[in-house]
Order: sequence, then structure tokens, then C-alpha cells
Amino acid sequence: MVASKITSRIEAALSLPETWPSIRRYFVNTMFDSIFVMLGIIIAGAFNDTPHLSVVIATILSSAVALGISTGISVFEAENLEQGRRIDEIEKAMLRSMEETHIGRSSRSSIYLIALVNFMAPIIAGTVMLAPFLIFSAIDIRTAAWTAVGLAITLLGLTGYFMGRAGKRNPWVQAVRMGLVGVGAFIICFYIESAVA
Repeated sequence: MVASKITSRIEAALSLPETWPSIRRYFVNTMFDSIFVMLGIIIAGAFNDTPHLSVVIATILSSAVALGISTGISVFEAENLEQGRRIDEIEKAMLRSMEETHIGRSSRSSIYLIALVNFMAPIIAGTVMLAPFLIFSAIDIRTAAWTAVGLAITLLGLTGYFMGRAGKRNPWVQAVRMGLVGVGAFIICFYIESAVA
């Protein structure tokens, strides 16, 4: 009963024309931000002269949760405002409240769905980049760090591929572009850390 109710609300939210574009836009932006933050943490925490595994793990984990909460709430508030304004315009045109109509309920479900997906982006990025430190830490923290960097660049490539498919562009070109941006960011941040350390 609860599962079918949740499913019907998700379907109602996805039926609105603005839901998918908003999910794609916010998810891609948040995924990029999250990956670059995690790269910075890995560079500063694992590539210095005295790397501390527990500090790297705790920082990635806490940053992923903090970014998830921050972006999830900010997207919720932004969508609540925008969709509230849209509903107000419909109400003025229809001369009636939309609160308990299909449109009103679908709009509320859309807001929650978009915010939830956006909350999950940093959690996904953090989990993927944290995994090597949990798996390879017994071998060598640098091996774990290089693996995490490789995964970060792969995630950027996948996100670029997804962007290309959604925007009807060549997904492989977008994937390579985003991967190269990740490589460039890593090199710049790596040399900044080396210069400061």
C-alpha cells in the first residue's frame, strides 16, 4: 500500500514537464561540484608527506553528507519557490485553489523528488570515491588515492556522457571533455598542494 502510493506520487511528479529537466540540471551540477570537492580532499589528505587514512575517510564522508544536505535543501527551497509561483499563476487563471488537485499534488511530489535526487548526488560521489580507501587501505593509502582519482575522472566522464545523451549531442565527446576537465583540475590542485605543503 505504502509502496504503491510512493510509486504513484513519483509517476505524478515525473508527468510534469519541468521535473526531468530540473533533475538532470541539478544532478549534473551537484555531481560536478561534489567530485571536485572530493578530489581536493584526496589531494590534500592522501598525497601529502604524512597521509592519515582516518582523516581522509572522515572528511570524504562528512563532506558528502554536508554537501547532500546543503544542496538538497537549497534545491528544495528554489523549486518550492518556482513551482509555487507557477501554481499561483494557474490559480489566478482558473480562479480556484490548486492545492488539493492533481496539479498541486504532482507539483509537491516533484519538489520532493528533485530535492531527493540532488541530495543523493554527493552521497553517490562520496561513496564511489571512498570505496578505494576502505578496500586498498591495508595495502597502501597512495594506491587507494590513485584509484579514487581514477574513479572520480570516470564519474566525470559518465556524467558528461549522460549530459551528451540528454542534450542530443555526441555523448562520447562530452564524456572525454568532462574527463579532461577532471584531469586538468587534478593537476592544478596537485601542484597547489605540492607548492603549499
